[in-house]
Amino acid sequence: MSDTGTGTEAEPRPADTAPVPTLLPAPGAGPEGPVAPGTAPETDSGEAPRLGSFLARAAAGTAVLTVLGAVLGLVRDQAIARYFGASDASDAFLIAWTVPEMAATLLIEDGMALLLVPAFSLALTRRAAGEGGPGPDPVRDLVAATLPRLFLLLSGGAALLIAGAPWFVGMLAPGLADPRLAVDCTRLTAVTVLTFGITGYFSAALRAHRSFLPPAGVYVAYNLGIIGMTLALHAAWGVRAAAVGVAVGSVLMILTQLPLFLRLVPPGRPRLPRLGRRKRRAARTAPLLGFAVLAPVVLFVVSRQSQVLVERFLASTLPAGAISHLNYAQKVAQMPMVLSLMICTVTFPVVAQAMAAGDREKARRRVERDLALAGMVVLLGTAVVLGYAPRIIEVLFQRGAFDVSDTDSTAQVMRVYALGLLGHCLVGALSRPFFSSGRPTWFPAFAMGTGLLVTMGAGYALTYRFGVNGIATANAIGISTTALLLLMGLGPRVVPIRTRAVALSLGRLTGASLAAGVAGWACAPLVPDALLSLAAGCLLVPSVFFLTGLALRSPEVVSLLALTRRRFLDGR
Repeated sequence: MSDTGTGTEAEPRPADTAPVPTLLPAPGAGPEGPVAPGTAPETDSGEAPRLGSFLARAAAGTAVLTVLGAVLGLVRDQAIARYFGASDASDAFLIAWTVPEMAATLLIEDGMALLLVPAFSLALTRRAAGEGGPGPDPVRDLVAATLPRLFLLLSGGAALLIAGAPWFVGMLAPGLADPRLAVDCTRLTAVTVLTFGITGYFSAALRAHRSFLPPAGVYVAYNLGIIGMTLALHAAWGVRAAAVGVAVGSVLMILTQLPLFLRLVPPGRPRLPRLGRRKRRAARTAPLLGFAVLAPVVLFVVSRQSQVLVERFLASTLPAGAISHLNYAQKVAQMPMVLSLMICTVTFPVVAQAMAAGDREKARRRVERDLALAGMVVLLGTAVVLGYAPRIIEVLFQRGAFDVSDTDSTAQVMRVYALGLLGHCLVGALSRPFFSSGRPTWFPAFAMGTGLLVTMGAGYALTYRFGVNGIATANAIGISTTALLLLMGLGPRVVPIRTRAVALSLGRLTGASLAAGVAGWACAPLVPDALLSLAAGCLLVPSVFFLTGLALRSPEVVSLLALTRRRFLDGR
C-alpha cells in the first residue's frame, strides 16, 4: 500500500488560504435566519476567549448527554443480560449487533464525521466569504449534491445485507451450532445501514455548524428504543425484541436531529450559475468528498472496526457465552474512552477550519491540548477499571440469568481489555487531524491495517491457550500498535505536533494510572458490599491518580489542580 502522505501533504490549497471568517450569521441575520440555540457565536480566525468558553460549554453539554446515553446503554445491556444471560440467544443477538456496531463507527462517528465535518466547514467558510456571489449557497448545494445519492447507496446496502444475512452470519461466526436466530436478528438490525447513515450525515452537518447537543443526544434516543422494545416484547419474541429495538431506536436518532437540521439547512433547489456541463458538475460536487479522499477514510474506518469482526470470529469457536463476556467487558471498559473522545468531537470543527485557513500553528496547539486532556480522562478511567472491574460487573450485571461465574469471566476480560484503552483513545483523537486537511492521506489506513494484522496474528496465537482473555490481549496489542504509528506519523505529515513532549506527557499520566489502578485492586476486596466498595473506589482512585501525577510533575495534573484551586479561592 503506497502512502501519499508527505511533508507537504497538509499545505493549504490556494483557494482556502484566507482567514476563516464568521461561520454563522448573527441572530436574525443572514440567509439562514436566526442561529439555533446551542450553536456557536460568531468568531474570527483566532481562537478567541469567547470561542474557548463556547467550546467548554459545548463539551460540558456533550458530556452530560454522552454520560446519559452511556448509562442508558448499560441499562440496555442489563436488560439483555437479565433476560438472556450469557447464552446462545445473547450470542445470536450480539452477532447481529455487529451490524449497528460497524455502522455506528463508519456512518455516525469516525467515517462520516471525518469526511463531512471538513466538507461542511469549508462550505460554511465559503458561504461566509460570499463565494459565488449572491446566488448559490455552498451549504445547500453540498446537501443537494450528496444527501440523495447517499440515501440511495445506503438503501441498496441495507437491502443487500437483509438478503445476504445467512452468508454474513456464516462468515462472521462459523462456530454457531444453529445460526437461524442470528440470521433473523441480523435482518432486523440491517436497517441501521440506512438510518445510521442519515443520522451521521445530520450529525456532521450540525457539528460543523457548531451545534453539538442534538448529535450528542442521538444515543439517548437509540437506547430508549432498544430498552422499550426489549421490555415490551421479550416474552413474546425473545431476543428478537432487542433487534426490533435496534431498528426503532435508529429511527428515533434521525428524528432527534431532523428539526434543527431543517432549520440550519432549509430544503430547496440549489441555484447554480449557467456554466458548461463540466463546470456545473464541479460546482455541485463537494470539494472534499472525491474518491481520492473517500477511499482512505473508508479503508481506515473499516479496518478499525474489523477488529470487532476478528474478535467475534475467534470467540465463536469458544464455549457458549464467550462472545457475551467479551461484549459486556468492552461496553463497560470503553466508557472512559468514549468520554475522553467527546473533547476531540467538539474541537474537530476548530481543527478542520484551522487547516482550511492554513493556520497549522493553531491546529498544532489544539491537537496537543486535545491529546493531553483526552489522555488524562481515559487513563483515569483505566485506573478505575483495573482496580474495580469485578465490583463494576457485579453491580451492573449480576442478576437474573447472569451469575457469579459470568461476573468473574467478564471482569477478567475487562481488565485485560482496559490495557488498550489509551490506544483506542489515541487512534480516535489522532485520526481527526489526519483527515482535516481534505487531502488524500493513506497513512492512517496503513497504520490501522498494520494494527489489524497484529490483532489477527496475536489473536490466533493467544486464543487457543488463553480463551477470551487472549482475544482481549490481542485487541490491546493491535490498537496500541496503530496508536504508536499515528503518533509518530502525525507531525511529519499533517500537524507539526511535538511528538516527544506528547509522549512524555502521556507516559507520566500512564504512571499515575498504574499506581491508582494497583491501589484500587488492593483495596477493593476490603469492603464486602460491592456497591459501597465501588463508591469508595470512586474516591480512592482519583485521589491516588492526581497525587501520583503531581509527584511525577504531569503538566496536565498540575494545571488542573491549579485551576481548581483558583476557582475555589475565587468562589470564597
